[in-house]
Amino acid sequence: MCGIVAYLGKKPAQPILIEGLKRLEYRGYDSAGVGLMNNGVIKITKSSGRISVLEELLEPINQAEVLGIGHTRWATHGEPNTINAHPHLDYTGKIAVVHNGIIENYSTLKTWLISEGCKFSSQTDTEVISNLIGYLYAGHNEKGTPTTGQNRFEWAVQRALNELVGTYGLAIVCADFPDMLIGAKKGSPLILGLGENEYIIASDASAIVEHTTQAIYMADNEMVICTSKGFHTKTIDNVEIRKDLKQIEFSLDAIELNGFQHYMLKEICEQPKALNMCLGGRLDHRDGRIVLGGLDKYWREITRAKRIIINACGTAWHAGLVGEFLLENLARINTETEYASEFRYRNPIIDDGTVVIAVSQSGETADTLAAVEQAKERGAIVLGIVNVVGSTIARTTDAGVYLRVGPEIGVASTKAFTAQVAVLAMLAIELGRRKHLGHDVAKFYIDELAKIPAKIEKVLTQSEQIKEIAAATCERENWLFLGRGFNYPVALEGALKLKEISYIHAEGLPAAEMKHGPIALINKGMPAVFIATKCSQYEKIIGNIEEVRARGGRTIVVATEGDENIGKYADFLITVPPAPEELQPLLTVVPLQILAYHAAVLRGHDVDKPRNLAKSVTVE
Repeated sequence: MCGIVAYLGKKPAQPILIEGLKRLEYRGYDSAGVGLMNNGVIKITKSSGRISVLEELLEPINQAEVLGIGHTRWATHGEPNTINAHPHLDYTGKIAVVHNGIIENYSTLKTWLISEGCKFSSQTDTEVISNLIGYLYAGHNEKGTPTTGQNRFEWAVQRALNELVGTYGLAIVCADFPDMLIGAKKGSPLILGLGENEYIIASDASAIVEHTTQAIYMADNEMVICTSKGFHTKTIDNVEIRKDLKQIEFSLDAIELNGFQHYMLKEICEQPKALNMCLGGRLDHRDGRIVLGGLDKYWREITRAKRIIINACGTAWHAGLVGEFLLENLARINTETEYASEFRYRNPIIDDGTVVIAVSQSGETADTLAAVEQAKERGAIVLGIVNVVGSTIARTTDAGVYLRVGPEIGVASTKAFTAQVAVLAMLAIELGRRKHLGHDVAKFYIDELAKIPAKIEKVLTQSEQIKEIAAATCERENWLFLGRGFNYPVALEGALKLKEISYIHAEGLPAAEMKHGPIALINKGMPAVFIATKCSQYEKIIGNIEEVRARGGRTIVVATEGDENIGKYADFLITVPPAPEELQPLLTVVPLQILAYHAAVLRGHDVDKPRNLAKSVTVE
């Protein structure tokens, strides 16, 4: 969602803030702003639109401005305009705040603050935070006094945070303390980067990595106070805590375009390398077993599971659905894939023998995190499958597996999806081996899984051919994506990718369900994408293709390499190398990613910054 960058050090803050905000553009935003400390005055510059618009409004770099806060906003409360952009000053002009998250009791607090004489200029919930801190700092509420060693600014922040209901990642400055930067976290990610005589607070490591690889990951209800003399961390209840320093596990090179036109294309093409990283050291070919160190202490309980619930949202939900089919087929464990956004508000049945798996690229997805907390409250063992090291879900779950695919910048997830499927496949194979699969069968799947990255390389060579298909079809505004069995979730994912970045209405369906209503949509020339690889339902899906052709639809068919029969059913044909049916989604999804990418570019859209979308959905 929104992005935060804040800097305190010896260098001019403005270029560091702008550079950091650009690193966070992929998270999605509609406005941006910075606040710079200058001789006891906080200078606010902000605008709607892109960061390039903000840059044009900024004054020349001032070497003395070494403290500042910056923000990219994705609108929740209030229109995406300049007034609602962050930072937000309090009514006295002394406190400035940038905020990620949602304050649920902002309306009540705003009404009270107005009655106390505070002025508001925006429609945002964030302005409540700056005004509440400012009100307390000004001494209007003397309930309690600053703890010994605290200044009034720090005390006012703590007092205000204890009144907030909701989620926040915050960076806060005060005009009276030009040498102090405060950060706080609850439910929205926040990292402190430690450089040489400098500190960077950010919502994402990508905004820090150019300056330092040393970071502290803040936990909920924690705050950090930075000055030129050092920093200290404590709870919002003023209890001092010690945080471990972590190494950021990717380099600046990993978040550069490196010659690609877009991050999405780069990440599609990175999938062979990314999967090799994901699988590396985890496939024991000799003994026919899977090694997932993060689960070592829990294999006994997982193997005994009577039921597995996979919680996820969006693309991760589609990966979870593939995982459901894998776990039921290979491990013979009853598995359900739930939308985390629905699970969190239901009264789910979680009894003895239930294992819950949370799948999230960022590890910060608000709905998935809420589902994790609910599952833990009910006594389930909760596992996490996430990409971002140190993320909230990674820290909150009992155990888990990292994807290890490096940062994913493109809003439309690609390499994270294939890695999520690969991790779920490894989990299913190992559980199957421990329960009932013979050594040779387990070894077969392990050996086949190891071949997938090289097979994806072959699929990627068809990019120009797929671009021609996109050129011939992308003007149509309604598409169908159809698959069966293990490729049904791939149909869902293909449709989502096209919707996300091309703004084409697309519907993904099990192919057999088409005749139960959606077949009415088919008209002359309507594109219908079929995943029709060699599988147990091959003949059935051929029949589904015939039904579409009979009604004038144009068929784009993803088929198995060497299938000499399928061509006569396809207006456009894309092939993937042969693979076991259970592992085919790792291959069949790739041409659909490429198709969506080319369609979006041909339609003139910014594929890395699709409208209304954010990379990490950290609010409801």
